[in-house]
Amino acid sequence: MPDNQGTQNGLAPRRIYEVARELQLDTDNLLPHGHFIAKVPVQELEARQKQRDGALILVTAMSPTPEGIGKTTTTIGLADALRQMGKRALFCVREPSLGPYFGIKGGGTGAGRSQVVPAEAINLHFVGDMYAVSKANNLLAALVDNHLQHGNELGIDPRQIVLRRVIDLNDRSLRDIIIGLGGVMHGVPRRDGFNITPASEVMAILCLARDFQDLGQRLSRMVVAFTYKGEPVRAAQIEAVGAMQVLLRDAIHPNLVQSLEGTPAFVHGGPFANIAQGTNTTLATRMGLKLADYVVTEAGFATDLGAEKFFDIKCRLGGLKPAGAVIVGTARAVAYHGGFNASGGLGNLAKHIENIRLFGLDPVVALNRFPGDTDADLNRIIRFCARLGVEAVVAEHYSKGGEGARGLAEAVLRMVEKNHRRKLRFPYRLDQPIEKKIEILARKLYGADGVDFDAGARKTIELLNRHGFADLPVCIAKTPLSLSDDPSLRGRPRGFRIKVNELRISAGAGFVVVICGNIVTMPGLPKVPAAARIRVLPNGQAIGLT
Repeated sequence: MPDNQGTQNGLAPRRIYEVARELQLDTDNLLPHGHFIAKVPVQELEARQKQRDGALILVTAMSPTPEGIGKTTTTIGLADALRQMGKRALFCVREPSLGPYFGIKGGGTGAGRSQVVPAEAINLHFVGDMYAVSKANNLLAALVDNHLQHGNELGIDPRQIVLRRVIDLNDRSLRDIIIGLGGVMHGVPRRDGFNITPASEVMAILCLARDFQDLGQRLSRMVVAFTYKGEPVRAAQIEAVGAMQVLLRDAIHPNLVQSLEGTPAFVHGGPFANIAQGTNTTLATRMGLKLADYVVTEAGFATDLGAEKFFDIKCRLGGLKPAGAVIVGTARAVAYHGGFNASGGLGNLAKHIENIRLFGLDPVVALNRFPGDTDADLNRIIRFCARLGVEAVVAEHYSKGGEGARGLAEAVLRMVEKNHRRKLRFPYRLDQPIEKKIEILARKLYGADGVDFDAGARKTIELLNRHGFADLPVCIAKTPLSLSDDPSLRGRPRGFRIKVNELRISAGAGFVVVICGNIVTMPGLPKVPAAARIRVLPNGQAIGLT
């Protein structure tokens, strides 16, 4: 790919050293990847530990439509607007995955005038972080199978190996496979499968690690299997940690890029928001808070999934203190979820407002304007939010960039001041039983009447309790299209119960994954995937990239 990215939407990107100087970074310490991308060593954070933190602003959403709702675009537009107003601002987002990029969703770099650049490079191979995570995960998997091949001194039960291999592509045929066929020289036959790379626990660990030492400690705690006696086997026992750390040595450094309008950005880490915490790395966020007065970040999906994990997992484990949240809504999403009534789309939005207030903060609602939206519909949503005591603002950053989000930025500044003395509240305590934590989230965040546990899930809870995992936070995986675990229940459903099918331990990351509904960790491709539209011209230019 040519390093010279040229202009996009008439805007020429700045050289990365200029972006770094705006943040008062020493350019001699940067690890450049061409003219427009650089890694910032973690030592830059360590050198600023005594500096005051800026204000951390979360961008979340109401329940989206299947086509999404525009959180990344809003995150970028808001940061651009704050910078236009003379504020020291930057934003932190996740690295896109090739699976959705070649599948149906497209890229993860924003859209219109609110994009992070160089978009094509970021959406494709970027700086190799995804590959480093894949290789570290798969090296550990290979070492586990090698242990089986050479005597199995730890007594690993091949039927209870919980670590799966990963690849950063959508490939449903890899969900459930048999490996080790072909005779004794080719390994121990067993059932296995692949996850997509963002669903790897190694990715979750990278995104929660505080430094090199913490990264190694978290990797060592990973549970890869259970023995015939039911005892957990950790990565440290497989003697994999040092090699995994080497593969992740460069990936741990945050990646500095910029928006179309030149606003500094960290694009680092990419965990999914159902099977993991769904936010960019804690390191990038903490570094951003030392370099800017306002840091805008996003969490995957809506408040019931992404925001809840941002608060309960990332902020709790990372010691972060958010200053407020922006809930992205659209007239389309209100219509999709049942229209302008208390049980429909407006009821859905109201529940997401309640969810942010559950954590002790007051939000702002950003109405991401789409072509075809009427002023009448947008004003109905604004008046509805006003009755709830929440400011709602129409934002047109997609078409107008930062200027189109100026009103939103002004509302966010008022929100930050309003939340100045408020403290983040957590809906559950870590010392509560696993079942109780799940029940609290189901009732308070989703509006469910209760939780039903499969027999297998209850058996796993007993196993987790026996081995000391009961005090970890829970990471619930369910559909993002509904407050319930049933995607067909739109709006603000009532009278439903959450069904827990399975629990998985992510001991290195530091949480328990709770599977509800039909969640897959290896997506499939649609009938006509986005990959089918891509072409490369004779001059090397790619077309059809979304």
